[in-house]
Amino acid sequence: MIEHAPGKPLLRTLAGEAVWPPPLWLMRQAGRHLPEYRATRAEAGSFMDLCLNPRLAAEVTLQPVRRYGTDAAILFSDILIVPWAMGQGLTFAEGEGPRLPPIRDAAALDALDPEGATARAAPIMETVRLTRAGLDAHHPATALIGFAGAPWTVGCYMIEGRGGGEFHAARRALHADPGFFAALMEKLEAATLAYLLAQAAAGAEALMLFDSWAGQLPPRAFRRWAIEPARRLREAVRAARPDLPMIGFPRLAGPMLAEYAAETGMQAVAMDTAMDPAWAARHVPPHVALQGNLDPEALVAGGPGLMAEADALLGAMRGRPFVFNLGHGVEQVTPPEHVQALIARVRGG
Repeated sequence: MIEHAPGKPLLRTLAGEAVWPPPLWLMRQAGRHLPEYRATRAEAGSFMDLCLNPRLAAEVTLQPVRRYGTDAAILFSDILIVPWAMGQGLTFAEGEGPRLPPIRDAAALDALDPEGATARAAPIMETVRLTRAGLDAHHPATALIGFAGAPWTVGCYMIEGRGGGEFHAARRALHADPGFFAALMEKLEAATLAYLLAQAAAGAEALMLFDSWAGQLPPRAFRRWAIEPARRLREAVRAARPDLPMIGFPRLAGPMLAEYAAETGMQAVAMDTAMDPAWAARHVPPHVALQGNLDPEALVAGGPGLMAEADALLGAMRGRPFVFNLGHGVEQVTPPEHVQALIARVRGG
């Protein structure tokens, strides 16, 4: 293992080094558990106004780095920016989540514009540039992660018109109208690739692909609609930017995580809360970093239980490339002092 070598710990880990103590960042680390985020959100107005205001979005991206000293900042945005940028309507109702006009027929599909999506998402790229400049000036050891939603997960929202539930309409569409479904996925994949590469050009140092609803797919469909798009996206990013690592998160993949890791070419795969890290350490190729997977509720609870969970996770991951994180996002009610205590424990080795 490497101790105290120079460079950004996250990028060294994604390059295959077993850095110890491991780098740490938390999904949804810039969010409602922070009072400074709530103040900035109030200044912005709506959630979409915040996402599309580069100055304020960069500010909330940097807030957890300032407070906690995390080893990565992840762009503050949303996985549904890509369908919005393709021309699908998008609103966020307070307390209800996203709402989109459902894409369920050829006319709605034809109206989507993947070629113009990156131009419409220009404010997001300015957020990346401002964030990277802030990190370079004040947090030079902290890496910047850009991200997008994976085609299957984003497609679920686009077809269903909202989040949550079992995504019955999307799951039926891939069986009942495979031509329509494949055409939607093709448009989404093209727009997602352009969006990721634009973030890289603006200064992102790593990219993460969130497939939050991959666990809805049975194995055969998982291979076609989770693994294959991720592999193509990874290969296309590598062709354009060989230096740029990627993290894949096929949430609730279960034992399919090992196949995803082996087939996609990702430098790291994220484990959800339900994954046994000891199983993942045995079955995921040793050159692929693992990321995860502390229960966010343990972080809310704090105390000895949190420390026991953190110690167990560290014990399972010692000796291989590993990024300490949660198995899902930080809960709104998480006390910041619990995050600070966790980071101290992890960095104590």
